[in-house]
Amino acid sequence: MKIAQFAPIWIPVPPHTYGGTEFVVSELVEGLIAKGHEVTLFATGDSVTKAKLVSPWPASLWRARLGSPHAVWSLHYSNLLDRHKEFDIIHDHCTFYTAPFTRFVDPPVVSTLHRPLSPETHKVFDRYPNVHYVPISADQKSSAAFLKNVDYIYNGIPVERFPFNANPKDYLLWVSKIIPTKGVLEAVKVAKLAGMKLIIAGNIVGEENERFFKYEVQPLIDGEQITYVGEADFETKVKLFKNARALLCPFKRREPFGLVMTEAMACGTPVIGFRDGAIPEIVEHRVTGYVVDDVEQMVDATKMIDQIDRKKCRERVEAKFSTKRMVDDYEALYKKIIEKRPSFMENAAKNIRKFIRL
Repeated sequence: MKIAQFAPIWIPVPPHTYGGTEFVVSELVEGLIAKGHEVTLFATGDSVTKAKLVSPWPASLWRARLGSPHAVWSLHYSNLLDRHKEFDIIHDHCTFYTAPFTRFVDPPVVSTLHRPLSPETHKVFDRYPNVHYVPISADQKSSAAFLKNVDYIYNGIPVERFPFNANPKDYLLWVSKIIPTKGVLEAVKVAKLAGMKLIIAGNIVGEENERFFKYEVQPLIDGEQITYVGEADFETKVKLFKNARALLCPFKRREPFGLVMTEAMACGTPVIGFRDGAIPEIVEHRVTGYVVDDVEQMVDATKMIDQIDRKKCRERVEAKFSTKRMVDDYEALYKKIIEKRPSFMENAAKNIRKFIRL
C-alpha cells in the first residue's frame, strides 16, 4: 500500500524528549516500511525516518520559535492537498486540525485520537463522519457516540528498547508534561506522605505552565527527597524507568491511553494510577501495579509495591502493547477500509443512477 502518515509539527518525529504522539507515529511508520509498504511521512524537516519525508519547515515549531507558527500549518496542509492522489490511504495524527480538509482529498482518511476528547472536539468530529476515527483505548471509545461502530487500537512501543530490571533503586518516579492535570503536585504529596524519594522528569511548555511550575511545583523541590531532572531524552527516560520502584500516575483527566505506563512496565516497573480513563485497562490491578481512587490509597499502594512481580509487568507489555501488535492492527484496518471502498466504476454507476432520477 501507498500510505501517507500526517504528523503534528510542534516537535519532530521521533521526539528528542517529550512527545508520545510523535514516538508512536515514528514506530508505526518504520514498522509499516519494514513490512514492505511505501510510506510518506508529512512532518518537520528535523524528523528522522526511512520514509519519504515531506516537510513544511526545516525545524519543528517549538524549536523554530517563529512569529507566526500557525502559518506553517497552512504549508503543512498545502503539501498534503498537493499530493493526496498519490496514496491509497491517509493516516492523520492531527485530528481536529485535519478534519475539515478531509472533504478535499480522494483517499480514505484514518484519524487516531491521540488526545482526550472534549465537547469542542465532539462537535468537530460529528461534522465529519466520513473520517475513520480510531480511539486508543476502550474507555476512549466508550466516551463518544460517534465511536460506537469502530474498533480501538492500543498504542505500541518497541519493547526490546526498554531493558528489564528486576532490582530497582529506592525512588518513585513521575514522568510527563508538567501541567496541573497530570498530577505532579499529587505525586509530590504521595512521596512525602510515604516517606520516599521522588524523581520528577518532564518538559514545560507555555507561559501558564511555566508559572505553574515556578510558583507551585518548584517550591516543593528540595533536591534530596524531591528532585527535578528536567526533560529526559530517550536514554535518560529508560534509565529512570528501569531503576524506579514505581511510576506514579495521579492523572486528573480522562487519560485516553498513557504511554509512560507501558514504557515503565516494559522495564519491569509497576504503575500506581488513579481509577480514571484508560488506566484500569493498561494497569492490571494487583498484577502490574495498583489502580486507586485518591492520594491516600496511592500512599498505601507504595507500601505494597514489592508484592508486584516485575516480570509480570514486562509480560503484559509484550502481550498487549508492542509496536508489532500496533502495526499489524493498523495494517489490517487499512486493508479493510480500502477493500470496502467503492471502485471507480461503482461510483460512476451510482452517479448515473442519481442523474437518471433527476
